[in-house]
Amino acid sequence: MDEYSRFVDWDKMDVSAQSQDTKELTCTDLHELKQLARQGYWAKNHSLRAKVYHKLISNIPCRTVTPDANVYRDIVVKIIGKRNSSSLPLPEFVDNSLIPTYCLNSEGIGAVRKIILCIANQFPDISFCPALPSVIALLLHYSKDEAECFEQVCRILACNDPSKRLIDQTFLAFESSCMTFGDLVNKYCQAAHKLMVAVSEDVLEVYSDWQRWLFGELPMAYIARIFDVFLVEGYKVLYRVALALLKFFHKVRAGQPMESDSIQQDIRAFVRDIAKSVSPERLLEKAFAIRLFSRKEIQLLQMANEKALQQKGITVKQKSCLLIFQQNVHLAVHAENFKSEIVSVKEMRDIWSWIPERFALCQPLLLFTTLEHGCSLSRFYSHSEGHEPTLLLIKTTAKEVCGAYLSTDWSERRRGGNKLSFFGTGECFVFRLQPEVERYEWVIIKHPELASTGSETENHTQPASSTLSSSNVPSDPSDRLSPFLAARHFNLPSKTASMFMAGSSECIIVGGGDGQALYLDADLNHGRTSHCNTFNNQPLCSESFQISILEVWGFRD
Repeated sequence: MDEYSRFVDWDKMDVSAQSQDTKELTCTDLHELKQLARQGYWAKNHSLRAKVYHKLISNIPCRTVTPDANVYRDIVVKIIGKRNSSSLPLPEFVDNSLIPTYCLNSEGIGAVRKIILCIANQFPDISFCPALPSVIALLLHYSKDEAECFEQVCRILACNDPSKRLIDQTFLAFESSCMTFGDLVNKYCQAAHKLMVAVSEDVLEVYSDWQRWLFGELPMAYIARIFDVFLVEGYKVLYRVALALLKFFHKVRAGQPMESDSIQQDIRAFVRDIAKSVSPERLLEKAFAIRLFSRKEIQLLQMANEKALQQKGITVKQKSCLLIFQQNVHLAVHAENFKSEIVSVKEMRDIWSWIPERFALCQPLLLFTTLEHGCSLSRFYSHSEGHEPTLLLIKTTAKEVCGAYLSTDWSERRRGGNKLSFFGTGECFVFRLQPEVERYEWVIIKHPELASTGSETENHTQPASSTLSSSNVPSDPSDRLSPFLAARHFNLPSKTASMFMAGSSECIIVGGGDGQALYLDADLNHGRTSHCNTFNNQPLCSESFQISILEVWGFRD
């Protein structure tokens, strides 16, 4: 077919979808390249795609000494010799990953293993990289020979641009990406997340499969289209597509019985057979319809998750580390150690499934309860301060149960002096457990003196960088508990971008999404809620209520 056909089994390729029209790619503008990649400009021309891949990968900024094709030719004989590559054990860092054959011929299948072994020789710092076999197998379809494919993969691995993340190469980076994906699912795929919590004993184990869905289970036509965009736009594309896969899985399988005993296996099977329900174009369309956080904000969340893992001592894949790591939604809340007068263990586990993944590694710690400490707002503050984040639980005399996840230390309220001071981050949310379970996202406090609404809000919305002054941003960005503090995500003007929680000596206010807000008086006996009827949802609880019990919980390592 062309000079890039050496490793391709054309009987497996969908030749009917391939165009033989001669095309060239001359544009260098990044915005135009993004549009062409998303539209599949080079997807139906095998030779053009190969040339585009070569051009894009050649432009990746790399370490000064990056192995090239000549290095491969020098070392492959020494490493492989005359042995059959299929008989050689693969390095541990691929973690027994699937080695997709896609549309490779027998020579190509053998070449994948040879290239993996040579990369292991040249990159001793790689400790965990399960996506590597898939990337090599894919690029072999568009390489003239093994050496060229080796060089292209090496450039991807040796990228030294700190703003351009490509492939995870350590267990820490991989696991933090799984936690970040879990956070994104929690925010963007709530219906699917609810299903995962209901049918899985280990939700994070399900989400730890997200890269396998892309680099292993997806058919060739799909991963190639994703890779087209990935080379132009970077890692964020992978999150988008994985979220779209989960959305489609929930849509297609909603209300149907599980096909196996494992939701993990069901998702894998759905992704393998995705051609039965979703085209590559529809998958990408869905992925880019998700209004995802900015690349910078996702990077901050990833850093925060890495920091949480490091603090737990989880940096390499060891059984002892994994046992600690699996203290997630169900395991973190131990029935024998947990006692609340407001919620059951099961209800607390439901709440745990909503909180950011880095805190799901922790166990709940009771800080304050009106039954023991009395109904004093000053004591509420004194017991809660110094803890970040915290969980507020309320049971009313009408047996309603509601609460809030509060991302920021209550001591922040002092920044406003004696005035009611607003603070907090976009990870805050309010929820209801009784009479029905409901979580309210997109936190905003409707305060008439400070908040703008409607078109005025839109006209004043500014980028995240304008919402934070240098005086209140920690020097270490991973110390920021909310990478989501961006005005545009909440349709807030910059001056109200932090209006998620507030406290003074007279009251507490916690903003809730979908028009919900919770107000508590100083005596902690009475409270009220605001509910915007514009949203199609039930109120948090009674508009005015009496508090029976109030508890504040912290997070213990």
